[in-house]
Amino acid sequence: MSNGAIAVRTGRRTGRSPKDRFIVRDSITDSTVDWNAINQPFAKPDFDALWQRVQNYLDQLSSYRGHMHVGAHPDHYLPVVVNTEFAWHQMFATALFVQSTDFNPKSKPVWTVLNVPGFVCEPERDKTRSNGTVIIDFTGRRVLVAGMRYAGEMKKSMFSVMNFLVPDDDILPMHCSANVDAAGKVALFFGLSGTGKTTLSSDEECLLIGDDEHGWGTDTVFNFEGGCYAKCINLQRETEPVIYDAIRFGAILENIDLNEETREPDFFSSKFTENTRAVYPRSNIRFCVPDNRAGEPETIIFLTCDVSGVLPPVSILSKEAAAYHFLSGYTAQVGSTVVGATEPFSATFSAGFGAAFLPRPPRVYAELLMHRIEAFGSKVFLVNTGWTGGAYKDGHRISIPDTRRIVRAVRSGELDEVPTTFIPRLNLTIPTQIFGIDSTILNPRDTWTDLDAYDLARDSLIAKFNENFAQFETSQAIVDAGPS
Repeated sequence: MSNGAIAVRTGRRTGRSPKDRFIVRDSITDSTVDWNAINQPFAKPDFDALWQRVQNYLDQLSSYRGHMHVGAHPDHYLPVVVNTEFAWHQMFATALFVQSTDFNPKSKPVWTVLNVPGFVCEPERDKTRSNGTVIIDFTGRRVLVAGMRYAGEMKKSMFSVMNFLVPDDDILPMHCSANVDAAGKVALFFGLSGTGKTTLSSDEECLLIGDDEHGWGTDTVFNFEGGCYAKCINLQRETEPVIYDAIRFGAILENIDLNEETREPDFFSSKFTENTRAVYPRSNIRFCVPDNRAGEPETIIFLTCDVSGVLPPVSILSKEAAAYHFLSGYTAQVGSTVVGATEPFSATFSAGFGAAFLPRPPRVYAELLMHRIEAFGSKVFLVNTGWTGGAYKDGHRISIPDTRRIVRAVRSGELDEVPTTFIPRLNLTIPTQIFGIDSTILNPRDTWTDLDAYDLARDSLIAKFNENFAQFETSQAIVDAGPS
């Protein structure tokens, strides 16, 4: 590219392939993993045989190896050796994972990632679902990515590994971004793809810890990664300057359309996919926390992109309501990272805002979250970055500048001093004024011209919440804190 970044294509798979993801079922995982359509079991003998076939294939080629950490904490890290068939996959891992001048100083058992896109799986022989697969082996400390070019599978596999392991150390693993403001206060941003997690944490007025995966323990929030993996569809410097300026030498762009003559990227093109991506090291960011970790969070923000236009731009959550909305993980599939997602504006629920990467039962993570909130006194907010004035066909999306202003009001403590009102049925408390924000947008019902239509949309969304939440076994206080 003209700016020194490298542009690559990932072929047919331009996002994660969750149906091809497995966990080896053995004595460690049998009773601890939440086996379901996301966490699918794979027999250990079949995995051992497949791993050896892939290793034999790679041994015939020139390959690439790197030594790195997952987890930017001197105690809570995993040493990882990454072996790749493609040079750009090794560059991806180098940009994304933590590069330490002292590899594995505590001499921990080493994990191995084997990423071999050229190996074509044969389902009948290899016991896979298709010609590509992702398999995690906790006993052998191995991750296999075979037959897939999409580099994000390496990242999310190691995130899943951390999600399984660190709760044993009383650490909450989180699918969230994190930053520190000028006063030294830490904020966490939970959210699924398309909700603005990376965009809102990449703020020129704050120092970034990380944009996607963190651990929260006593006295610390630490990044699992050493880089960022940002969505690029419709990227503009005017609204997302931190991300835009980070895409330069050292960055890798996945599936982004280029002008053949100028080599300039067209961030507005979805020629290859809506899930266009850029990976870049934190060194490409001007404003980041040098240690890649900080203290515990004063502010927790749950981001949702509500396409129904029902939820307020910001709500203040009690401890019980925080547990409810954490377990719900509601948003819509806007710019989905999943291959084959065909309903981009359908409601979706993902426990912990990251169910696809949570090997243990959701209650394990919810209980850890509540423990951390209670111990430190964090304040929790639900921020809707989706639609207002109607659903996505009739209303309009809340602007990024408005959402940024709301987030700054949230984390500065400004909302502690403003009047609030209670929205029944949604069971949410909202501010009635925020400096710099048109007050009419704060209560979503006030933005609809057809109030009966709003009420119908609200009732429909509440029914979806209730149907989804029925799967969880939790206290009545948490159930009562949700919509009804």
